[in-house]
Amino acid sequence: MNKSKTQNKLTVEWNQINWRQAERRVFKLQKRIFQASERGDVKAVRQMQKTLIRSWSARLVAVRKVTQDNQGKNTAGVDGVKTLTPSRRIALVNNLRITGKSQPVRRVMINKPGRKEKRPLGIPTINDRALQALVKLALEPEWEAVFEPNSYGFRPGRSCHDAIAAIFASINHKAKYVLDADIEKCFDRINHEAILKKLNTFPKLRHQIKAWLKAGVLEFGKLFPTNSGTPQGGVLSPLLANIALHGMEERVKQYAETLKGSKKINRTALSLIRYADDFVIMHEELSVVKNCQKIIAEWLSDIGLELKPSKTKLTHTLNKYEGAVGFDFLGFHVQQHKVGNYRSASNGNMKLGFKTIITPAPSQIKLHLEKIAEVVDNHKAAPQVALILKLNPIIRGWSNYYSGVVSKLTFAKVDNLTYNKLRAWARRRGQGNINHGKYWRTVGKRSWCFSTELGLELLLHSATPIVRHIKVRGNASPYNGDWIYWSQRLRKHPEVPTRVAKLLKTQLGKCTHCGLYFTSTDIVEVDHIIPRVLGGLDLDKNLQLLHKHCHDIKTASDGSLNSYT
Repeated sequence: MNKSKTQNKLTVEWNQINWRQAERRVFKLQKRIFQASERGDVKAVRQMQKTLIRSWSARLVAVRKVTQDNQGKNTAGVDGVKTLTPSRRIALVNNLRITGKSQPVRRVMINKPGRKEKRPLGIPTINDRALQALVKLALEPEWEAVFEPNSYGFRPGRSCHDAIAAIFASINHKAKYVLDADIEKCFDRINHEAILKKLNTFPKLRHQIKAWLKAGVLEFGKLFPTNSGTPQGGVLSPLLANIALHGMEERVKQYAETLKGSKKINRTALSLIRYADDFVIMHEELSVVKNCQKIIAEWLSDIGLELKPSKTKLTHTLNKYEGAVGFDFLGFHVQQHKVGNYRSASNGNMKLGFKTIITPAPSQIKLHLEKIAEVVDNHKAAPQVALILKLNPIIRGWSNYYSGVVSKLTFAKVDNLTYNKLRAWARRRGQGNINHGKYWRTVGKRSWCFSTELGLELLLHSATPIVRHIKVRGNASPYNGDWIYWSQRLRKHPEVPTRVAKLLKTQLGKCTHCGLYFTSTDIVEVDHIIPRVLGGLDLDKNLQLLHKHCHDIKTASDGSLNSYT
């Protein structure tokens, strides 16, 4: 690819920024904001937030997040701008200021996974996205210090696997009634004044956030007002939604204190575990759970929200209640099963007579099989290598997601059904003959391995090891500066590929280019130290893990691009 000398010079200028220094300065301020918020020093929090927002380093990091690191970096807002040249990035950094104004967001409809419904997204302009990223750098540490321990959605260092582990810890030694609930159109209906009141920030920032909330939506060339909600698609929207929903857990804990018995024991016995707008409430008494449903419905009404009737139900973890037992949450099925003493869970020396088993939800198994079938059907005339390359990421991602729960039997079942689908694919191509020698080979101790002559193999779900996920510590946050703890958690996360996990361990959780620790929100990429186009091999000793932006810098200077000119 031919590039002009001017463009190359501008790229070097952007890449010559000392990103390590910039990130260190930003994190140092964020850590101080976090610590001040923990001790309740509001004045210090506000002063440091203003300093951070004015900081050149923070503006650099914010612009890089939305123009280089963000997965949706090439999505245009109402101004039609998708990408920025290095010189325009620098210009954006220089002009990034809180003005109290905002452009409308562009409406985009996307499909909800496995459903016929569509989710509305509101895409801000690049300028607004960068400013929102800057504001988020200042606001997030403050709120991470006070967020409730059992809130897991859209928070750094936390995932749905932590929410599932929290549910397991809550019911492992006691069968409980469960309110499985969903907030209806949470992002679209949150009351603006309720968000701003709870946010309680300094006036200039309050006016800017209000401008974003009231910016309006441009759809089919018409501008529609936004009188409620925070548009999905904005950088700041998930944080604002979490701020609006902050206090749900404490509200039910306050109710628990009014119950008969010890306040401390009652608070522990009643659990509310939330992931974004989905949550469960668990207690051994049905009346308590029903009262919690009324309390939460009233609490939500104060911020303009309500429970979605079609997705809100009462159930029991062990016994049938209203024809159902157990519940689905975040793609997992949670249920307790009556078993003998040998397999029973125990509380000290006492056998409980049941065992808590969490498995992939049947609905998610069905969706996954449908996805595999769709890919196979779309590759009827494609070569085997193309089919394997398309299926492997799907199989790897789904298997990793469920590798922290009881999935061994599910993986074996899905492998068998996938094999049957591939036999039908081969039979169709062979006019009734499955072409055993052409499409299946013996690899090691595996016979009937769907693979190519060059050794490319279809992954097996059952080859994914089952490793119990360890829940994040209570109120732990990446802003506390405990990098060793967070780097260890990152490489042990179920959704981190094996190759990436090995490199994280080898590199001690640090990027070899900038020397900074990886965080859960970073986009990381595997790089060939000696590029493949220059003769480098695809071996472990020639691999390193880099931040996406560090990878861009390394690629621009390692000579690999010259081979395409």
